[in-house]
Amino acid sequence: MKAEAPAPRSGGVQSLERAFAILERMADAGGVISLSQLATDASLPLPTIHRLVRTLVDLGYVRQEASRQYSLGPRLIRLGETTSRMLGRWARPHMERLAQELGESVNLAMLDGDQVVYVGQVMASQNSMRMFTEVGRRALPHSTGVGKAIMAQLDPAEVRGLLARTGMPARTEHTITSPDEFALELERTRQRGYALDEGEQEVGVRCVAVAVPDAPQRLALSVSGPLPRMTDDFVASASGPLHRTARAIAAEMRGARP
Repeated sequence: MKAEAPAPRSGGVQSLERAFAILERMADAGGVISLSQLATDASLPLPTIHRLVRTLVDLGYVRQEASRQYSLGPRLIRLGETTSRMLGRWARPHMERLAQELGESVNLAMLDGDQVVYVGQVMASQNSMRMFTEVGRRALPHSTGVGKAIMAQLDPAEVRGLLARTGMPARTEHTITSPDEFALELERTRQRGYALDEGEQEVGVRCVAVAVPDAPQRLALSVSGPLPRMTDDFVASASGPLHRTARAIAAEMRGARP
């Protein structure tokens, strides 16, 4: 099915809108795409696509590969890194309210390649024993609540490919290390509406996480704490506020009111 070209917005600059649509379609294609496929996906004439792509190449936002296909360029890296740091700032007021409401630490993480990276963290002040996850810390997604929440949204073949690349090493004795068992865990996550880390990243720590819906990046929000405080009743009561906060963060990223 042929994709529709984006309709020009009132007061918008059509060439700019088309350039960003090209970048997004390249990202959707995995970062590399042919010029003819871009023209088909964008429903635009090939000469128009070629002119826009050449401009993006000259600016460093797109590069031409030896195969004559086009890929996302290195100049986007700086923009992406800066935006990743900004995520925590945009989300922080919502995370602070959640930490105050639940009395436990709140984390925001995104999928970056085959790892999750923590981009935001708010510690609860009510408890003397707090959980601390350093912003910028990376972890393999199979052993984390945020990773499970994100991967529950992915195509099963994509999940299996990621797990094959990481090898699923055991962080603790509780870490799931079998792809088949992990697939069942993701199905349980989808059915109950949230993911659990049952001491799989750190012994004695339990985490409940949900995906941030409709976000331009694969993100998840979590609440974590010591096992004695993270009871089944707490997890059940935390699910609603987590989902509500995840929706608020998604709205914040879209520049809309939650």
